[in-house]
Amino acid sequence: MLDQTGLVLEGGGMRGVYTAGILECFLEEELFFPYVIGVSAGACNAASYLSKQKGRNKLVTVDYASDPRYISWKNYLRNGQFFGMDFIFDEIPNQHVPYHYDVFYNSPSEFVVGTTDCVTGLPVYFKKQDYGSDLLTVLRASSSLPFLAPEIRFQDKILLDGGISDPIPIKKAQQDGCKKNIVILTRNKGYLKKPSKFHFLVNRKYPNYKGLQQSLRMRYQKYNDTVNYLEKEEKEGNILIIRPTDPLKVGRMERNPQRLEELYFQGYQDAKASLKKILSYIND
Repeated sequence: MLDQTGLVLEGGGMRGVYTAGILECFLEEELFFPYVIGVSAGACNAASYLSKQKGRNKLVTVDYASDPRYISWKNYLRNGQFFGMDFIFDEIPNQHVPYHYDVFYNSPSEFVVGTTDCVTGLPVYFKKQDYGSDLLTVLRASSSLPFLAPEIRFQDKILLDGGISDPIPIKKAQQDGCKKNIVILTRNKGYLKKPSKFHFLVNRKYPNYKGLQQSLRMRYQKYNDTVNYLEKEEKEGNILIIRPTDPLKVGRMERNPQRLEELYFQGYQDAKASLKKILSYIND
């Protein structure tokens, strides 16, 4: 039943427009879940979905992708942020594309945002009761990529990208009581991560964060183990996975509006094609 079903969203930077397309379809169908959890871009897309703002994710990501304030090397050279974090998490939601905070906070859905504790290297999850009116702060923390954005200090913790420590938070959803879960991935079937060769740069950049160093070192293994777990859970009927059906042409830091729009509509069409299966899975 729907009251026991969770929605789990992977991150992936600009690949998240795939998730945005799926959530747009869910909005049109008025398909909402009592529990939503996401990291990084997945969490950001979920926020507009839960505020019920049709078209907002496409406008914020695809239409702003070519704006140098959103994503550019100019941002990085100026303030060490490849993504313009102030622009994305302050100007856009509060000025350019106003976020419907009232609708979000009145939603009965629980929304959990995953982040990574720089000191311990472990995941830290924030529920509505934890972040309160500071939703944008935890979204920013969850989306702050190592090297490309500064750490975020929130509630006595130092935080970075949620995808580091728990890239696809399926086990957290299950621990929180979701017996069934719809999992949206932003990679094609068969994708696995390879070990990084740049640990010396991590150690140099973050010498005081041993936990973060370890988490980044083992990130590939955490991701691959999670994918293997998802495959097993899907075979057993415990989860339903939606992932890109066509080969990906979009990278984490993609700026090409045409490629982004194509991936957005791929997500939309994949959701449309999966609706009967999704509803059958929920109600089975």
